[in-house]
Amino acid sequence: MMTATINQGFEVQWTADVNHCLYCKGLGGSCGYNWTSCQPICFHYYYARGMSLGTKFAIAAACFVVLLVFSFLVYIIYRRRRHPKEGLFTPFRSRSSSISTGPLSRKYLSNASMKDLEKGSTYFGVHVFTYAELEEATNNFNSNKELGDGGFGTVYHGKLRDGREVAVKRLYENNYRRVEQFMNEVEILNRLRHQNLVTLYGCTSRHSRELLLVYEYIPNGTVADHLHGDRAEAGSLTWPTRMSIAIETASALAYLHASDVIHRDVKTTNILLDSNFGVKVADFGLSRLFPNDVTHVSTAPQGTPGYVDPEYHQCYQLTDKSDVYSFGVVLVELISSKPAVDMNRHHNEINLANMAISKIQNQALHELVDTSLGYESDYAVKMMTTSVAELAFRCLQLEKEMRPSMDEVLETLKGIDKEDYKVEKADLVIQKDNVGLLKSIDPPFSPDSVTDKWVSRSTTPNTSA
Repeated sequence: MMTATINQGFEVQWTADVNHCLYCKGLGGSCGYNWTSCQPICFHYYYARGMSLGTKFAIAAACFVVLLVFSFLVYIIYRRRRHPKEGLFTPFRSRSSSISTGPLSRKYLSNASMKDLEKGSTYFGVHVFTYAELEEATNNFNSNKELGDGGFGTVYHGKLRDGREVAVKRLYENNYRRVEQFMNEVEILNRLRHQNLVTLYGCTSRHSRELLLVYEYIPNGTVADHLHGDRAEAGSLTWPTRMSIAIETASALAYLHASDVIHRDVKTTNILLDSNFGVKVADFGLSRLFPNDVTHVSTAPQGTPGYVDPEYHQCYQLTDKSDVYSFGVVLVELISSKPAVDMNRHHNEINLANMAISKIQNQALHELVDTSLGYESDYAVKMMTTSVAELAFRCLQLEKEMRPSMDEVLETLKGIDKEDYKVEKADLVIQKDNVGLLKSIDPPFSPDSVTDKWVSRSTTPNTSA
């Protein structure tokens, strides 16, 4: 009988809430019936209605994270195929650095340079070496190839495949600051040409696993090496050679200032010497390129203890006179053969600048001068070192306005070098203590001779940072 009923069919009716169905259709759902609960339901809405707000948010967040991870994996696969030898996160650091190079890039980075960066064969117009090339040139950065070890990196002697001998600077860390210094040095050296500035041959890409700079190889060490380092020998640097070093270094710095560049790290370890003791000023990682028509830039003091301009250290105002102060310390090193900082000296003389000013003000220049120079036996040497000491004294003034410009320093050194110091002229200028008068050099606070009281605007000069 049931079979007959089913075959004939039957009609089922139920009572539904009309308002419920209308509400369901208004939400885009379909009104139906749940046989389990014996209640009307709204399909497509029922399950969502049962979720809490937190659950909905968690599902949305999970979908977003999955999408983000998928996009990142696609990017990694794409970058690995295009740049298989580069580090994973280098582009992120490098990209931020390229945006933050200050007035250098804003003013001088041309469209052509930007295209060169993208091509990869040149960088600011400088040849780009591969890491493998420089690894081969330095015998895998062999410790026996080390030329020097500074605050920012180690320099290695290398030989390129084309036979050129090079010095390869390997920066310690590939972080934001190192990338900035790396780009700074590449850009500045590429736009400067002077016989007393080191030549930059090229570099690695800023995306490379390591940041490497490639310079011409200067075989004779640094001025510091010859004055008080590994190459220091009595009489190895004669006074005429030291005068030549002073003049050529001043020439390079005067050129930099004329090009609106402040070196900011002038010191004897950054003055290289070729086989003929010719000067090559190096290391422009801290250099700053000045915008037009400004007298100074405000920046946190950077440099090497013993050479940092005290006013710059106190006021955070960098000017070309900051280099002049540092060069004054170099002049004192050339006179004395003493390092800029020596913890073994008396505490008042640890800083060479303080020591020099004290000796000069107390008429004790002879205690400062290197005895191997012939200060006591050669009249010309005595007169020239005395003149250079006065020039150094002016460079070391605490107030920058009292220091000479680099152009004036250069002309003064050339004048001292050309002066005809003849023994027969000595009787006309010898004082009771056998020290001759200096040429009159303004400003009025400068003494007429090293036997007079030297009055400085900075009678108690600050120690460099």
